[in-house]
Amino acid sequence: MLRKLYDWTLDKAAHRHAVWWLALISFMEASFFPIPPHPLLGLMCLAEPKKAIRFAVVATAASVLGGLFGYAIGYFLYDTVGQAMLGMLGLTDKFPVAACHLRERDWEVIFLAGATPVPFKLLTITAGFIEMALVPFILASIAGRALIFMTVGILFRVFGAPIKRIIDKYLGLLTTVFAVLVVGGFLALTLLSGGDAAKTDRCSSATAVQEVAQTPGA
Repeated sequence: MLRKLYDWTLDKAAHRHAVWWLALISFMEASFFPIPPHPLLGLMCLAEPKKAIRFAVVATAASVLGGLFGYAIGYFLYDTVGQAMLGMLGLTDKFPVAACHLRERDWEVIFLAGATPVPFKLLTITAGFIEMALVPFILASIAGRALIFMTVGILFRVFGAPIKRIIDKYLGLLTTVFAVLVVGGFLALTLLSGGDAAKTDRCSSATAVQEVAQTPGA
């Protein structure tokens, strides 16, 4: 299955409408789609290095728009749509923890999720659910998504061919590393507490939606 998804992504990178596919996948991934746009972005940058920055901008803009869609799902449709989406993605248990961190640390969590392999969709839906202020959400999303997509674009522009050979040969291993980075991203959310043990314990032990509905600092 993993190899089929990778091959499907390769096919889209060679498509004449690749930029539109990049925008679509970036948009969907920020709200409900499980496949990240990074491999497609990297391969497109490899094929046309001079357009790497343009591709990264497209991915960033589409992802932020997708994040707003995820925010709307959490804000308006959590009970009917958002909850089911998180369940299908295997993120239900992470939702109370993410919501607690968002209430405690606000835009910092969105920036971190946007710039790391932490599932961005989890934070966008959660931000809408807790009714996070929209302007900080948008600005943090732009900063985080731009950081990671620009990094991917630049790396593939400079080291494109060797990176593709490594991905082709070690896809399974790299997927495992990616999963480890996701876990590391969640641990980084905890470290944002700045040594505040009370906040860390409260968020790490959050297990129910009722707990995340509390006011910040409660």
